[in-house]
Amino acid sequence: MSEGAITVLDGTQLRDIDLSPLFSDGSVAGAQVLDLADSTASSSLFGIALPETLRSSALNSIGLHDIVAFRQSELTPERASEILHDYVSAIADGLRDDPLLVSILDGNSLHIFLDDEDDFAMLAETLFTDLDTEDKGKIKKSEIKNALINMGVETGVPPLSEYPLLREILQKHEVESSNELGQAQFAEVLQAVLQELADTLAKKPYVFLQNIKITNGAQIKKLLVDEKQFNNVIEKLWQWEGTNKEEDGVTTLQKIRNYFEKEWKELGLPPTEANEAAVLLYDAIFADIAKEKCGSISDKNQFEKLAKEILEIFVEQLEASPVYYDCDRK
Repeated sequence: MSEGAITVLDGTQLRDIDLSPLFSDGSVAGAQVLDLADSTASSSLFGIALPETLRSSALNSIGLHDIVAFRQSELTPERASEILHDYVSAIADGLRDDPLLVSILDGNSLHIFLDDEDDFAMLAETLFTDLDTEDKGKIKKSEIKNALINMGVETGVPPLSEYPLLREILQKHEVESSNELGQAQFAEVLQAVLQELADTLAKKPYVFLQNIKITNGAQIKKLLVDEKQFNNVIEKLWQWEGTNKEEDGVTTLQKIRNYFEKEWKELGLPPTEANEAAVLLYDAIFADIAKEKCGSISDKNQFEKLAKEILEIFVEQLEASPVYYDCDRK
């Protein structure tokens, strides 16, 4: 597993968890059930803490709306096991519809740098030059910390504030010292720190959530099989289309696209503002549909059929090639 790769948590990691009866005779506290489910799910997802929105949605989906009261309740072992299964399954379903993306720093990238003398020498030289702001040819040993910050997670170094073991490594190598280092000495200390960090990460990787969303068609599929929700969407789309009939030269197909781009989140579509891949996806799908259908549609049944057909194509394309986008740009 390398630092450059992103791992998708889409619920499959939870489907095969062994949740055979875990409770003995006697009553079981609701709090024990929820805590066990959370810890079990988290351990199967590389130890990440489950987002509160995911937990809340999963609990609501299995009918647990008053969490405070449930945590204080007493359950039979059979009922506790049932809720445990249902809750973990609901978390898996939530990840299927709205996957999380994580990166795992396991020391592999650092080992690659360290194993190539030329690459490491170039890295050390660049870092030293950037830190030697006064161009003295020497920097304080404490600048090693800033060197690691400059390297960042992109090169496999976890944040100092979130990976306590890194702080321990730095203390071991006395990087708080005010001693000054030349470039060769700096490279020597940096190499020792990175080598120990790489070995430590190999034993205890650092896992973090990416601020990236993925649209894989799952939410659209869920919409299409929910008759009530789909009919509500069609009704709003039909009414919206009707309010824009005065737009001369704008086909029904274009109006549907305009609505899809405007209400992308409700429909489970990727936002066109995300990146070029999303725009190209919309362009390709609507261009293919336009070859067969153009002009205006006045029959609501035909209109619904067209909208459903387009959404089904989105599902097919997104399942084959999901669209990733930065959450800050949504």
